[in-house]
Amino acid sequence: MNLETISSIPRQKDINSNSKKLDTVEVEAMQLKNIDTEIPKSQNPPETAENALRYDPEAITAIYSKRPLQVWKRRISILWTFVLFASSLWLDKITGNATKNERKRAIWLREILTNLGPAFIKVGQALSTRPDLASPTYLDELTKLQDQLPAFPNEVAYHFIEEELGFPPEEIYAELTSNPIAAASLGQVYKGKLKTGEIVAVKVQRPGLAESIALDIYILRTLAIWAHKNIQRLRSDLVGIMDEFGTRIFEEMDYTQEGRNAEKFKQLYGHLKDIYVPKIYWQYTGRRVLTMEWITGTKLTDLEAIKAKNIDAKYLIEIGVQCSLRQLLEHGFFHADPHPGNLLASPDGKLVYLDFGMMSEVKTYQRYGLLEAVVHLVNRDFDALGQDYVKLEFLTPETDLTPIIPALAGVFNNALGASVAELNFKSITDQLSALMYEYPFRVPAYYALIIRSLVTLEGIAINVDPNFKVLSKAYPYVAKRLLTDPAPELRTSLKDLLFKDGDFRWNRLENLLRNASNSDDYDISKVLDQALDFLLSERGDFIRVRLVEELINSLDLASINTFINARSKVNEWLGMKVEKTPVTTSNNPGNEKRAEHIKNIWQIIQDTPGFDAMQLVQLVPNILVKPEMQKMGQQVAGGLTQRAIARLIRQVLLSPEYSNTNGNGNGNGNGHKPKTQPQLSLPASSS
Repeated sequence: MNLETISSIPRQKDINSNSKKLDTVEVEAMQLKNIDTEIPKSQNPPETAENALRYDPEAITAIYSKRPLQVWKRRISILWTFVLFASSLWLDKITGNATKNERKRAIWLREILTNLGPAFIKVGQALSTRPDLASPTYLDELTKLQDQLPAFPNEVAYHFIEEELGFPPEEIYAELTSNPIAAASLGQVYKGKLKTGEIVAVKVQRPGLAESIALDIYILRTLAIWAHKNIQRLRSDLVGIMDEFGTRIFEEMDYTQEGRNAEKFKQLYGHLKDIYVPKIYWQYTGRRVLTMEWITGTKLTDLEAIKAKNIDAKYLIEIGVQCSLRQLLEHGFFHADPHPGNLLASPDGKLVYLDFGMMSEVKTYQRYGLLEAVVHLVNRDFDALGQDYVKLEFLTPETDLTPIIPALAGVFNNALGASVAELNFKSITDQLSALMYEYPFRVPAYYALIIRSLVTLEGIAINVDPNFKVLSKAYPYVAKRLLTDPAPELRTSLKDLLFKDGDFRWNRLENLLRNASNSDDYDISKVLDQALDFLLSERGDFIRVRLVEELINSLDLASINTFINARSKVNEWLGMKVEKTPVTTSNNPGNEKRAEHIKNIWQIIQDTPGFDAMQLVQLVPNILVKPEMQKMGQQVAGGLTQRAIARLIRQVLLSPEYSNTNGNGNGNGNGHKPKTQPQLSLPASSS
């Protein structure tokens, strides 16, 4: 008897059950929480989620703590299955049959994950997007877990439709495919047509789903509790992570919640360029049945089909990255399961999001913390990055960061210059995992779903373009936020970015403006308005001081050159001898660089889409009457006057006879050394 025969396990009852009752655990959990199972029918989404199925670890524990035999049977089944699979891989390796049996093993792994149920199927779905972790043969098989799982009988699906919507399918839909066109981890999808003519997708939930998932989560959660108590070096909140996963997957089992998620997602992100979210038909939706707009599309990973339709897959990936940035960093409501089955390219070249069951949220302080961390990463400011980890709750405030900061530098130092294929989220996560094991890091529960979402999206990007640079695509959005977001946290980050040791870094401002101009919804007029408001506020005092110095230096230099040129022109008109007087340049090379940066910045502003010089001109009268601007004008005028007086005194007091004009090292031409005269110099210019 070979290993495959020994490991053959019958499919769980929840895959092919004919049950017409609610799940056992679901009923018991609802009884414990006194939840009414009746779902309101309406053309609008339910106003509240009172009837939604909710993850309750205490209720699940109360149920399965009374079923030790069922729990141990499941534990042994899972362990034995993976031990046998690992043994087969080891035998293939030592016998030299790894390549020969690769397809067989890949099929076997897919079947194992399918048999083990939805929780493990989701692991396989995530793995199917990682060409850097699995061979093409394994990816090909694991991709089938996205929408090619075994279907359950139609009569069960039809019964659920009747239970949820109150009528048999034939009385609700004008048409409904005789068999499901796709089957995923939690349900299967039929293509239908409403009696009003709309083409729709009808998703029906698998039977026995809650019981299967609740048991696996209970097993994993008890393992997390054991690990927390017995493994002292383990500082991450594994129990919290499991509860977060349980909360999201139970929400995913409630299709009314998924419908609400879809409409919220559409409200927040549906207006973005080339993003499309399907419509939900609420009058045909219940907890276990979801009716939504039918979408004809192609998976982003099907590159040949996308190319044949003349769709730019790389562009859609960029759109997905930009949308993900807004999900994570702007509104905090994000799609936590963006596998290829949930991201489609529409025939008109739009990125379509599907399956809004697994969503999560990032709190406001976490969003700003992540933005600040990106800025500090770009600046390679690892001291500040260490503080970011404290704000984001990876480290406690009393943690000594002295040994951690060099370690962070070692992990992130090359991140900016690396492509996804060379240094991606997964590789960074792996390196951070080793770092977090060595130092007193703890992983917050919200972080797990963020990483899962980003790593999955990144896996799709690698498949489309191995050289896709995530940070280079993300930074324009971050630059836009830094320049336009009035939040105090980002104003501080902007100050830290632009100033170092009291010096203004014009090159950083130039880089920010250039990157921000590549962001689709970048509004240059808004940037100028906010920049002026900030400049003339109390918080902008430190910038005004530096700006006055820069203006004095630049205007003084310009006035000297203007005077020299004017004198030459006058002498030329009067027929006088024109002296070859060189145009004055700054003694400080930094001034010339600054002038070049300012010139470039003005050019970037002029070239930015939406810039209107007349709007800027219209702002001038309002700006000039501001007390802060008048004070700046007085300071500039005073500084220029002081320099002009200093220059006049120097020219009057320094007689030519004391000047070294003949090249002999003295001023009188007779070889005698002149007396030392007091030297008056211009005020030192700032760099």
